[in-house]
Amino acid sequence: MEERPVLILADYGKVELTLRELMEQRGVSRNQLAKLINVRFEVVNKWFGGQVEKMDLDVLARICYALDCRVEDVLTYRPGEKQ
Repeated sequence: MEERPVLILADYGKVELTLRELMEQRGVSRNQLAKLINVRFEVVNKWFGGQVEKMDLDVLARICYALDCRVEDVLTYRPGEKQ
């Protein structure tokens, strides 16, 4: 079995939430989305502000359904710098 290189934390990149931009394009407020997907405002506010630490896939599915979008419209992977 081929040995993989050790992952250096600064290299792997990050996932960014782009919900704010999507909601602004669609003209949907945080209050409206919270009601549409049946979650507290605080939950939507964290997603809106890009402050989600642990992804709740059910919430993500609800967002995609309510905004008629794909996961790729809500999340973007930014690769890290290769050394």
